[in-house]
Amino acid sequence: MVVSNSAVLNKWIEVIDQTTLKFQDAFGKLNAEELNWKPAPEKWSIAQNIDHLIVINKSYFPVIESLQKGTYKTPFLGKLGFLVSFFGKTVLNSVNPDRRRKMRTFEIWEPAKSEISANILNRFVDHQSDLKNMIKHSRNLLINGAVISSPANKNIVYTLEKAFDIIVLHEQRHFEQSKEVYHLMKL
Repeated sequence: MVVSNSAVLNKWIEVIDQTTLKFQDAFGKLNAEELNWKPAPEKWSIAQNIDHLIVINKSYFPVIESLQKGTYKTPFLGKLGFLVSFFGKTVLNSVNPDRRRKMRTFEIWEPAKSEISANILNRFVDHQSDLKNMIKHSRNLLINGAVISSPANKNIVYTLEKAFDIIVLHEQRHFEQSKEVYHLMKL
């Protein structure tokens, strides 16, 4: 489906706003030590989950800016509709918030390893505003069915519409992961 009306755009914006509020409400009163608490060395803290979302979402910005300028080169695989559909569905399913399937992220999307400052939530709120603006300014790209490759792997291709679905769902996944960390911290 090619996005042709503002309903889909408004839905993404609405979900981003809801997710932002959930993060603020759930973790806004935590101090730096609590935000950086980890249940185990190999697990992510709440702050790392938030940092990861900023890092991964920002990795899409140059791709979309290139599309908007008309300088983006669609990879060859992006011309194969069945692959675009397959990869889009596969990646979307992998970021499901139910978190039944654990997955490792690409190295470029790893969160900061060191202590993250308590202002991470403020940075996230600012980032979410940038993300919403990027989506709003992508209407023509969506109407035209733009296809991109993942910023982490040029061989993984999907539509820009699917990319926004993935981003929005991925944020919900990491909110759930952060809630789990919070509950373990409070035990």
